[in-house]
Amino acid sequence: MSMLCPQVLRAASATAVAVTTTLVLAACGGNGNNGGSAGTSTSAIPSGSTSVPAGPHNQADITFAQGMIPHHRQAIVMSDMVQAHSSSGEVKALAERIKKAQAPEIETMTAWLRAWGEPVPPGMSGMGHGSPTGMPGMMNDQQMDGLRGMRGTAFDKMFLTMMIEHHEGAIEMANTEKRQGAYAPAKELADSIVTSQTAEIAQMRKMLGTGSPSPTAS
Repeated sequence: MSMLCPQVLRAASATAVAVTTTLVLAACGGNGNNGGSAGTSTSAIPSGSTSVPAGPHNQADITFAQGMIPHHRQAIVMSDMVQAHSSSGEVKALAERIKKAQAPEIETMTAWLRAWGEPVPPGMSGMGHGSPTGMPGMMNDQQMDGLRGMRGTAFDKMFLTMMIEHHEGAIEMANTEKRQGAYAPAKELADSIVTSQTAEIAQMRKMLGTGSPSPTAS
């Protein structure tokens, strides 16, 4: 039986070490797509949303987001009733616009709160299911149940009347954020809410035939 020379043994040993090292690195590199940022979690930001802009925020910004999320959720719950209960194409179109505008805003504010390490209101909060109604414009259980029980023209009138009040509450909350908030994106969203919902209030009042002036931004 022939003996291997020392040079061959050293080469074989070096090759074995290289193969072992490669396997270890491959196993450890399974998280390489994470960019090595194990200490930075992005799971707080909802899927499909953009990153949260940097900037200082204060308690007013937190209160605004934590209040407006359930406020928007209730508006969406009300709007979801329209397709099956309403007899008006105009009311149905308005409800769809409300949902398309407010659902992304909920996602945006949720991302802010999670990035700030602040609690996000539970999913059913503010939906008219036994939740407190301390926020302006929020409907209570009795009002929500009353709306669910209506059909046709009676539903349309109640929906528009309630949504006007709901929008007025949102405008009040948004104006508070504009005055007291520090986070620029939140103040911009508040300004957008004031503008869009003031216009929708004017439209709903025309649909009701009241002709009342819409609230002015402060």
